[in-house]
Amino acid sequence: MSVSAALKGIESEVIVVDNASADGTPDMVAKEFAWVKLLRKKKNRGFGENNNFGMRVAKGRYVLLLNSDTEIIDNKIFRQMIDWMDTHPKVGVVSCALLNPDGKTLQGSGGYFPNLPRVIAWMSFLDDIPGIDALVKPYHPLHGWSPFYKGEGYFKKPHKQDWVTGAYYLMRKNAMDEVGLFDEDFFLYVEEVELSYRFIKKGWEIWYLPKWKIVHYGQVTIGSEKAMVYELENLKLFYKKHYPAWQLPALTLILKFGVLLRTILYALVGKFSVSKIYVKAFKTI
Repeated sequence: MSVSAALKGIESEVIVVDNASADGTPDMVAKEFAWVKLLRKKKNRGFGENNNFGMRVAKGRYVLLLNSDTEIIDNKIFRQMIDWMDTHPKVGVVSCALLNPDGKTLQGSGGYFPNLPRVIAWMSFLDDIPGIDALVKPYHPLHGWSPFYKGEGYFKKPHKQDWVTGAYYLMRKNAMDEVGLFDEDFFLYVEEVELSYRFIKKGWEIWYLPKWKIVHYGQVTIGSEKAMVYELENLKLFYKKHYPAWQLPALTLILKFGVLLRTILYALVGKFSVSKIYVKAFKTI
């Protein structure tokens, strides 16, 4: 219901893509939300393909990808962000701040493209050091590993950045038509990085605007085996598609080093279940 209230007075369409669920969700949506356009999928082929399903039929001047595990807490967010986009014609994509379920603390929402120096800094924890992160411009600016320095200040100010998270991904429709849809080779993770990379290559800007906020209840897979494996595998896929061939073996070595380092560190602090996840991840890269 938070979406319908925020859309009041805006000419819009709401497209719900059901991700091959088997719990009765599509029937519930059809019954209780007859005003939405419901697209039913027979098979889950990943985040990108699921969103492409809806993006192909969207007709508005702007297309917003909004995760189902989000909550709109400001009914003016859509209108005001559209107005901002209207006055910034060079911007192809914007996102807002993502709040944790407590409604106060910030989640990371994107960052900079994962070139080799940034991946080295990420895998070696160098970008967790205050000041170093400002020089490196991290792939993940929010430092979940560090108990002392989280880097939340980065997500408290509006700025251009290379990519933003797909939980709230507001695109200019003509820019989307020029750039294309998600690359469906990416099942989960890094697909927003890859799509954002194509926006930037076409000359469009991407902005993060924390003046507007939503609550994101997701990130439950962070730290899980699947999450780690998908991100590492898809980073390699991103390099195969967009970077010179010589960089892929270098990336692989850097990732193996980082995973091995985490395996050891988590074992030393007694978090053996997490350490085992990295052991399995090491075998996949």
